[in-house]
Amino acid sequence: MAEYLNLFTSVQVAAPSYPGVGVDRGGVERAGKPAHVHLLGRLGDAQIGPIYLGWFGLASLLCGFIAIEIIGLNMLASVNWDPIQFVRQLFWLALEPPPPGDGLRWPALNRGGWWLMAGFFLTASILLWWVRMYRRAKALGMGTHVAWAFAAAIWLYLVLGFIRPVLMGSWGEAVPFGIFPHLDWTAAFSIRYGNLFYNPFHMLSIAFLYGSALLFAMHGATILAVSRFGGEREIEQIVDRGTASERAALFWRWTMGFNATMESIHRWAWWFAVLCPLVGGIGILLTGTVVDNWYLWAVKHGVAPSYPAMFPPVVDPASLAGGGKP
Repeated sequence: MAEYLNLFTSVQVAAPSYPGVGVDRGGVERAGKPAHVHLLGRLGDAQIGPIYLGWFGLASLLCGFIAIEIIGLNMLASVNWDPIQFVRQLFWLALEPPPPGDGLRWPALNRGGWWLMAGFFLTASILLWWVRMYRRAKALGMGTHVAWAFAAAIWLYLVLGFIRPVLMGSWGEAVPFGIFPHLDWTAAFSIRYGNLFYNPFHMLSIAFLYGSALLFAMHGATILAVSRFGGEREIEQIVDRGTASERAALFWRWTMGFNATMESIHRWAWWFAVLCPLVGGIGILLTGTVVDNWYLWAVKHGVAPSYPAMFPPVVDPASLAGGGKP
């Protein structure tokens, strides 16, 4: 029996291009002539197109292009418009937010104005793409699970770059655009607020991160393991359970004493993945607005032990008699 659509085989199915199921408007929005690429067929479906863009998709790509141009040109200007240095230092370059002292005012372009402008267009691009995903799912008669999963990631993005800075009263609290500068901001943020690892919502976020990785790996491995029996055709397995589904269920009963169904495993994975940025955003939102030091919070609530008193306490000089006088 020939095995196909599998990363570990080279057999490809050759068939006429399929434009997709019909929608209310007859699919007139779909543009481009379908093409087949052999190399893509080794990874999955060889067919590319037709593509639907629509007004929301076009507006999203336009806003995203403007945001990337603003970020890229500012980074290029920071290395004196030298393309070689731009490539060499790309991981270290950044577009910084306004200084903390500027508050929520609109700053000069060279003092964070470009950052604010890029953030506006990037946010517009992401939100427009979410609308596009939601509308495409509705047009195809699908559930909107993908759009709401994407919304969980958007929630964390908005907390970091918009909601928390507004609550803190300064755009300077937001994350810079850049690869290593973003990581530096994360480290500094954790140190400033007493180690983010003691934040209970951060703990939950990491648990859901690792849990979702484990669930997806378990599910992916199971389907690959029974792909020789048609396990990748999961819809058929849900409706009419065959040998693939039965063997997968038996395997997990044997190894763990428990098994999910072909449908419930996706709900488990969806919830674990969605809860990762959802609770993470809550933890970031509480940092600085409600809790100023997560380590002291953890000590107070019995989560972490206090440091041993090995040295005498440090006295604030201002509290001593005459300490405030020059």
